Amino acid sequence: MQRRYRIGTRGSKLALVQANEVARRIALAQGAPVEEVTEIVVISTEGDRVQDRALSEIGGKGLFTQEIEEQLSDGRIDVAVHSMKDMPTVLPDGLVIDCLLERADPRDAFISLKAGSLAELPAGSRVGTSSLRRAAQVKARRPDLEVVPFRGNVDTRLRKLGEGIADATFLAVAGLTRMDLADKITAPLSPEEMLPAVAQGAIGVERRMADDEAAHLLKKLHHVETGLRVAAERAFLAVLDGSCRTPIAALAEIVGKRMRLRAMILTPDGAEIHETEREGLAAEAIALGEDAGQELKGRAGPNFFAAV
Repeated sequence: MQRRYRIGTRGSKLALVQANEVARRIALAQGAPVEEVTEIVVISTEGDRVQDRALSEIGGKGLFTQEIEEQLSDGRIDVAVHSMKDMPTVLPDGLVIDCLLERADPRDAFISLKAGSLAELPAGSRVGTSSLRRAAQVKARRPDLEVVPFRGNVDTRLRKLGEGIADATFLAVAGLTRMDLADKITAPLSPEEMLPAVAQGAIGVERRMADDEAAHLLKKLHHVETGLRVAAERAFLAVLDGSCRTPIAALAEIVGKRMRLRAMILTPDGAEIHETEREGLAAEAIALGEDAGQELKGRAGPNFFAAV
């Protein structure tokens, strides 16, 4: 008999789409019907329950993972599916993410009913976002715009935009594409216009380190190039000890055997920006990320993150 995997996930539409994709691939790898070898377990997280405050005010990235990882650790679920951009760089003892699906488009999407691009927004327009990274880059490039808090799932944010609470917002291209909502994108933003979040567009599958059977199965699902790209970006983040309280952005790209890493840190008001690039062998992904992190940490100085 094939093993039945209980797959833990958040309950948003996007999270369920991602969890069901992992379930489909697990079933394919086992050569069995998806309903026989997988079960989706929806787990409520604090980040989903608290919608009236910015994440930076209530604890940061771990708010979307803690309850899920608790159930993984104690065996109530067998694997957990995460958007990698939500993951802290340090995982709980005994857990590991060594399976990543092929990364989707990592760019941010500009969405507006009033302008065709960020550059076309009239001065004084209200831009809604809950992301300090997006807000800081908007303030740096368009200080004439007003940034307003904008939390909620994809449907909620699109509804708020339609109600005129903001003139524009941003969402991940990958998420919109996975939900068949790519038609809502006014324009994708190039990395030069807005550098993405670390690991944006990547789906990770977390397991218990001691679960060798799951490790063997998930190895079949792992996309090596995505793993290298995400490793570089998360290594950069780890050096900076970044969280939702610090505007940090990075994007690693691979051509052949070589990697290009672009990285950035900003103050929340966008007034101070430090950027760098690294190029090298993709096999040295972690070293490239760590080196970029050390450079920006040194350039920014010891008080940069303390002031955030």
